[in-house]
Amino acid sequence: MVCTFAVRRYTASILRPRIGLLSGKQIAISRKPTRDVHPKTPARTRFAPSPTGYLHLGSLRTALYNYLLARNTNGQFLLRLEDTDQKRLVSDAEQNIYDTLQWLGIQFDEGPGVNEVYGPYRQSDRSAIYKAHADKLLASGHAYRCFCSKERLENLRTSAMALQPPTNVSYDRECANLSQEHIDHKLDQNVPFTLRFKSPAVYEPFEDLLHGRVDLQPQTNPNDIRYDDPVLMKSDGLPTYHFANVVDDHLMKITHVIRGEEWLPSTPKHISLYRAFGWTPPKFVHIPLLTTAADKKLSKRKGDASVMALKAKGVLPEALLNFSVLFGWAPPRELATANHECFTLGEFERLFNLNNLTKGNAKVDEKKLWFFNKHYLSARLKDEHQVSIEARNLTQILSKKYPGLDETKTKQLLKAVGGHLTVIDELESQFHYLLSKPVYENEFSDRFIKACEPSQVARVLSSIASLLDNSNLNDLVAEVSTRENVPKKAVFEAMRFALSGSVPGLKLPVLISTLGLEETKARLNEAAQYLVT
Repeated sequence: MVCTFAVRRYTASILRPRIGLLSGKQIAISRKPTRDVHPKTPARTRFAPSPTGYLHLGSLRTALYNYLLARNTNGQFLLRLEDTDQKRLVSDAEQNIYDTLQWLGIQFDEGPGVNEVYGPYRQSDRSAIYKAHADKLLASGHAYRCFCSKERLENLRTSAMALQPPTNVSYDRECANLSQEHIDHKLDQNVPFTLRFKSPAVYEPFEDLLHGRVDLQPQTNPNDIRYDDPVLMKSDGLPTYHFANVVDDHLMKITHVIRGEEWLPSTPKHISLYRAFGWTPPKFVHIPLLTTAADKKLSKRKGDASVMALKAKGVLPEALLNFSVLFGWAPPRELATANHECFTLGEFERLFNLNNLTKGNAKVDEKKLWFFNKHYLSARLKDEHQVSIEARNLTQILSKKYPGLDETKTKQLLKAVGGHLTVIDELESQFHYLLSKPVYENEFSDRFIKACEPSQVARVLSSIASLLDNSNLNDLVAEVSTRENVPKKAVFEAMRFALSGSVPGLKLPVLISTLGLEETKARLNEAAQYLVT
């Protein structure tokens, strides 16, 4: 059983029971986090995803903050797979974790198959370790076997919620004080059991490096006392998240745990487990939730939140990293202003500081992601090595549709339109007229044709074709304007119709330069012929 708490973030230091859920118990979160909380010694951090689905934005941010803290302090960053929920495992989710981290350039110092100093780093391979530590708690009286059936536990949960006020702390400690004879009899009969932690009557307050002093107590009802005794080991012999998490973090010498705010209510349990073992807990940082622009919790169940789904849409790793780090962390203001908040992973490693974490929910606005993507794609296409790689990859994709396309031509086009692209695929979707002849039947050209006299435009295009050379385009437009007695604007519009089917985008001098004089003249004459037939 996993017990929840009623948790709220307050802007002032207050104590307030949550009506209908709390009875006499109070929750306090201090006004400000403790300042200068950034470690002065190397931090050992970990990213511990469950391979029950594909890595999403929330998990990526958690991984990044742990990674950046380790790198900034010259510490170590670990990857641990929390795969004890065997029923929910997704077959390729573990590989997705490796692929995603590799694509983003996030390297772990220890993990499955990598420098396994404190391994194994896959929880399903650590059963003997958990069993040994569970036995220690059993021997010390901090844990007990629970033989209650599923039906009885369900009835307890139902009755607890029926109390006034209701509570979701439901267990009654039926099995906490069984005689040894009774226990032995149950064991001899092979009655399934779980191992429960005997939680303290009052959880001790703790310091969160972001929220400050936190005091969380379980929901109780004085008329029917129940206990927040979480299950440590399930009847199948596998540990629960709470137990494995604490044991692993201690044995792997984790100094700082950065995780989502949804785990804040579980922290009193974890600290109590540390105390029961006689261990010192790590430092905790619970970062705010990710929300949509409408301030609703971001759903990781939606495929669009998957990192690899974003990659498939054309998002670059450096853009996604930049986007994700700013969900709850702010760089120094002067640097943010100077750089338009654009920072590389290496720069984040040098700048990251726990003192710059923010407490409010982080809104995920895709407009910012596409801003970053356009910035980094433009930078890539200005780099000779990077643009060559992009041209090679894109040519392999497009050459089937455009047989005459080669890497040299693709590279030329990418350099010409690079500053206009948000994703690389837009070369075809928005600048298709650079890859093949323009289509004169589209919404832009239709508006142009309806507003003009086709025969007059045809004469203008023929004049341009006859005069076009490498001289100044403005001079040419002025001459055609005078010769054909039409406004200069009409000459420019006629040229755009001929060269791109009136699709806006590149400036005409760039468009002509990219197409070349021969292709430009051919399109001018073809468009003139189209208008008079």
